[in-house]
Amino acid sequence: MKERLKTIIHRRDLLRFGIASAGAATASTLVLEPAAAKPVDLKDKRRARYHADSAEVQDFYRVNSYPTR
Repeated sequence: MKERLKTIIHRRDLLRFGIASAGAATASTLVLEPAAAKPVDLKDKRRARYHADSAEVQDFYRVNSYPTR
């Protein structure tokens, strides 16, 4: 009786093959479209958002027991 040819497949090689085949299947079905960005209003981008005299900031410093000025 002839002996069977023993092929050794390591677990890491099997994992690499699985990842590569899954990546190839995903890449073949994935259609990339360019993303459209919303226009940026530079006035809002450069606007100061922190106001030291606002009620929220005053409450924050009062609640967190920072020393009063």
